[in-house]
Amino acid sequence: MRLQEIAAACATPCLYFVDSGGANLPRQADVFPGRDHFGRIFYNQARMSAAGVPQLAVVAGSCTAGGAYVPAMADEAIIVRGAGTIFLGGPPLVKAATGETVSAEDLGGAALHTGMSGVADHLAESEAHAAALARRAVANLGHAGAGAPGRGPPPPPLPADPPLFDPAELRGVVPADRRSSYDVRAILARLVDGSRFAEFKPSYGPTLVAGWASLGGRSVGVLANNGGVLFHEAALKGAHFIQLAEQRGVPLLFIQNVVGFMVGREYEAGGIAKGGAKLVTAVATATVPKLTLIVGGSHGAGTYGMCGRAFSPTFLFTWPSARISVMGGDQAAAVLADVEAAKRERDGGQGWDAAGRAAFEDRVRARYDEEGRPAYASARLWDDGCIDPAESRAVLSLALEAAVAGWWVRGGGGGVPRPGRFGVFRM
Repeated sequence: MRLQEIAAACATPCLYFVDSGGANLPRQADVFPGRDHFGRIFYNQARMSAAGVPQLAVVAGSCTAGGAYVPAMADEAIIVRGAGTIFLGGPPLVKAATGETVSAEDLGGAALHTGMSGVADHLAESEAHAAALARRAVANLGHAGAGAPGRGPPPPPLPADPPLFDPAELRGVVPADRRSSYDVRAILARLVDGSRFAEFKPSYGPTLVAGWASLGGRSVGVLANNGGVLFHEAALKGAHFIQLAEQRGVPLLFIQNVVGFMVGREYEAGGIAKGGAKLVTAVATATVPKLTLIVGGSHGAGTYGMCGRAFSPTFLFTWPSARISVMGGDQAAAVLADVEAAKRERDGGQGWDAAGRAAFEDRVRARYDEEGRPAYASARLWDDGCIDPAESRAVLSLALEAAVAGWWVRGGGGGVPRPGRFGVFRM
């Protein structure tokens, strides 16, 4: 707790290597109830995180009961496969309380917490790997703990090495058939400095790729769609990542190819609307510079969750492959045809034959195709230009430099940033 006190006073990031059985049960009166006992550690963690002092944890052993809260309350958590576990009640307590017999790994192991629960963010194969991931996490802290932006020019960018892959290849990364899948990491490998990308929560919510990189020598946090659909876990990951970027003063780059949030009874019951609301809230209230590049579809509320024009990105660019509409043309044609058919039946009119319905759907598709094209959007200033994919690195680097300069001069956007000042996240 004294070390935490020093860290808070000096705005020094904290790195916790955790192997804790929680409170010592025979000595509970000496470690549990008082103000300066065990629980004060968690209190200090939360207060420092709110003040913008980064809190990072490496789970190198068992984290049981109160010990589980150190990684769970950290801004980022790394866990070692086969050694690290996190649970509020270990296997003996679970057996006593519920009668369930479960192993420590199945109850709270690394694979579970990085792939299913989301309690931990990075899976390490060994303690040496965990230390390397911790160094990487510290390297990506940005301006956190180093003072807030002030008036005057920002620090100069670092030297920028080119991507390992030719940016000209970006013209061929996105398939012409928008229904075909591709890995958005292929875009990042041809866009960011040195093709280096420190991915965040890679096993959790995989339809949204998030991570740290640099562009033109400037640090940037990247959020990129990978598969088109945003599930609940992907939305939570995105909101978490945006909070980290805001705390660290790192600009955000959104790469859009999104059809929207997942629909269906199972997903509605699972709270997809709340998950989406968290992501949208985080995007809307983050004060760091935000750049958006639309490389594919930009549809539904996914447009908002990925910082579309309504959410005031500092710059927004499109590729020729972009399509912007409330939903895809095929989906709109089917929905509107069903609505029209129901209206005709309700009015007592004649039903449609197959040819009539097909003609109606073709008209809807044609309209959506025309209104969804980048030229239609650019003509109405919905974006800042449709760019050659091969020029994306140059255009985004220039835009990022301009955005950072303005944000820095303004002291972080209308005054000193206040980490954690987001809207209410519905839980």
